[in-house]
Amino acid sequence: MVKKIRGVSFEENLDNEMGLEFYNLSHRFGYQSPNWPYFEDVKIERIHYMAKSGVLSQRITTSMHNTTHIDAPAHVVQGTPFIDEVPLPHFFGSGIVVSIPKKMWEPITGDDLEKACGKIVRPRDVVIVNTGWHHQYEDSEDYFCKCPGFVPSAGQWFVDKKVKVVGHDTQANDHPLATAIGPQRNGPLHPHLKEEYFKWSGGRDWKDDFPEWEPVHRILFKNGILGIENVGGDLDKVTGKRCTFAFFPWNWDRGDGCIIRLVAITDPGQKYRIEKGEKF
Repeated sequence: MVKKIRGVSFEENLDNEMGLEFYNLSHRFGYQSPNWPYFEDVKIERIHYMAKSGVLSQRITTSMHNTTHIDAPAHVVQGTPFIDEVPLPHFFGSGIVVSIPKKMWEPITGDDLEKACGKIVRPRDVVIVNTGWHHQYEDSEDYFCKCPGFVPSAGQWFVDKKVKVVGHDTQANDHPLATAIGPQRNGPLHPHLKEEYFKWSGGRDWKDDFPEWEPVHRILFKNGILGIENVGGDLDKVTGKRCTFAFFPWNWDRGDGCIIRLVAITDPGQKYRIEKGEKF
């Protein structure tokens, strides 16, 4: 079956000679893509275009922490590997997509993870957590500032289970109030949330509940576990399934992270094999 896009023919995604099924788990990147609260907007310029040059060339100015992306340990922990120093097998492998539904500001704990997938997770798995928050992905305070998030017990659970990479459909590897959105480091970026949290929590101070700066980032990165933020796309279609994942970043010298195309791959017929590397 052939699919035409702008007059060019492509094989259909789910009907190809390899017998593999591909699922896009990335949000779009581009002009006015939703952005973390204090980052500059993405800028895209056409430096050549058809009417001018007979060719299209574009120049992009962006943070690498926009849309679906992977953090390098050096993003948060000084003296740890940059993105080009992370071994290539870290960006490919098998794992699971697990459903842990969460609402505004709810923590994702180690107990949540154990209940959802403790008996099925394997050492060196990629673990993607679907909280349902990717359905709210847009340029909004709700998505970036009021999402659920991992707390330290979740980070320790990933370490104990020897997970290779963690992915999730929220804005950061930590709860938003353990970032500069809340009372940490350069924050609060949104001071009014202090009173909202006080009411939401039944009278607790956010500084007491979130005393550490990005603790889950630090737990993961110091143990060689990378984190993929803002997972989305066809996430619901592979939730509850074991898949193979590919998400290679740029070979960027001293890079702090990278926008990625996260893809889940399944092989229903079990007929596809990676080449042995035989000489020809």
